[in-house]
Order: sequence, then C-alpha cells, then structure tokens
Amino acid sequence: MLENPRSPRVRAVAKLSKRAARQETGLFLLEGPQAAREALEWAPDTVLELYATPTALEKHADVRELAERADVDLQYTTEAVLDAMADTVTPQGIVAVARQAPTALKDLLAGRPRLIAICEEVRDPGNLGTIIRAADAAGADAVILTGRTVDPYNPKVVRSTTGSLFHVPIAVDLELADVVERVHEAGLRVVAADVDGADFLASRELLAEPTAWLFGNEARGLDETALAHADLSLRLPIYGRAESLNLATAASVCLYETAFAQRAG
Repeated sequence: MLENPRSPRVRAVAKLSKRAARQETGLFLLEGPQAAREALEWAPDTVLELYATPTALEKHADVRELAERADVDLQYTTEAVLDAMADTVTPQGIVAVARQAPTALKDLLAGRPRLIAICEEVRDPGNLGTIIRAADAAGADAVILTGRTVDPYNPKVVRSTTGSLFHVPIAVDLELADVVERVHEAGLRVVAADVDGADFLASRELLAEPTAWLFGNEARGLDETALAHADLSLRLPIYGRAESLNLATAASVCLYETAFAQRAG
C-alpha cells in the first residue's frame, strides 16, 4: 500500500500533468475508471502502472480484471496518494500511467482512409478532446495534429476524449503543408471549415468522397496560408441568432455530415 503522498514514486506520477515531464518520459496520466478501462481494453500494451484505492477496485472489479489480464503493475494506494497523483479534484480512486503511442503519418494513410480530421493550431484541450471523441463516434479513420495544437496527452484532453484516444489513430507534431501533400497523395480532398467559406449545403454531395476536414484555432480560425492548402472551404449555416458555433460543435457536425454522406449508399 502506497501511503506517503510525498514519496518519489507519487511525485513522478504527479509530474506527468506537466508537458515537460511527458516529453521527457514519453508517458502520460490517465485518471478515473473510464479512462483506465478503455486503455486496458483497447491499448493494454501501453499501460505500465495502475494505482487504485481498495474501495475503487471493489466498485470497478472489471478494471482490476483487465489489469491482471494485461499483466499491468497494480499498486494499492490511500485516497491521499491518489489525490496527490491526479490532475483532477476527483480522480474516483483510480490513476494509471501509460506510454504515448502516436501513429506515424505514413502508417495512418496506408489503409486508404476515407475520413480524417486535421487540427491546425487547436489550443483548447476541451475542444481537441471533443473533436477526437466526435471523430471516433463518426467512424473517422484518423486525427492529425499540426502546428502548435495542444498536446493530445494533456490530462484535460485525455479526459475530454472519454476513451476515444485509444480508439482512433492520432498523428502528432506535423506541419500542415506536409500533411496536405501526403493526404492528397492518399486520394483525399481537403475541406476547410471556415466562416467565410462556400455554402455547406450546396457542396454537400462532395462529402461522399474521401475527405480530410481541416479545423483551425478557436479564436482566429484558419489563416490565409492554411486556407490556401485546402481544396475547398465550407461554412455551416446559422439558422438562429447564435453568433457562431463552438469549434468542437462545428467539427462534430462536419464529421457526422461526412459520415452520413459516405454511408448513404
């Protein structure tokens, strides 16, 4: 039983809430039974350590069973230790340490994908996490992060994906120009989501073809250089009096509209 919140092991886990520690170690933090469950079920080889209170593992016996099946190091802790490790106020008694496992762009494109989300300069962790979750739900083949997009292993991003981080391949730390070139070679049209783009409904039928959506920064959108890389720019209509849509909401609509179009036949 780990009982000392100030022990070196506890501090090492807690440091993973900081990007510098994640970059140095190649590890990241998972908090709560849902994240641990998804990681252990869909990417068990990436999970290195599981920390939990006895009460939490009694309540979530399936997490313990998955950890045992994956031969993951399981360490019981006190509530105080879990609180010291976690980035959230309420980690629900379970924290895990996992190895970052992004997908290389060439591997991601090798399977002839039909739907991809490209995130350029997306800085808000909640938005990125929700886009990854929406991409997973819409059956997208991959998510590609370019420019200074937030680290997908940021604890807030991980929580926002609610496990989708382990379901959809993600490529990271890439330059948009290189990505667009490779995506074009793979046979996808790059469509930018932009408030000044063409009418969405008028071009809806094009989405039935292999499509890579390009989403930009929450506040600034896509700059002229980024927009120049796109084959087409589209705007979602606003039928009510809302000034605009939140980035993650707009991305969810775009991804689902594409999924509907590609499955209509």
